[in-house]
Amino acid sequence: MAFKKRDWIFIVLVLGVFGTFYALTGEEKTSKVPYDDIHAKFYPIVKDEGKKAAEKFCKECHGPDGIAFSAEHPDPIRCLFCHKLLPR
Repeated sequence: MAFKKRDWIFIVLVLGVFGTFYALTGEEKTSKVPYDDIHAKFYPIVKDEGKKAAEKFCKECHGPDGIAFSAEHPDPIRCLFCHKLLPR
């Protein structure tokens, strides 16, 4: 079975699309939620009640009156959408 010119064009096109997707996906750049004395109590909340239930407590420490966000940080609405928990 010999490939025709259009077959090679299709193969190159498919490889180009996959190559583009691979190039655009990079490492996660957001920090993980540490499993320390402060944050460990939120891990069971996420497991039992979900991320939104745990996110209610983030603003107690993080924000203008606490640990400040960097200038590039977006509006903190859904913290655990970007910041993942460490595997347990």
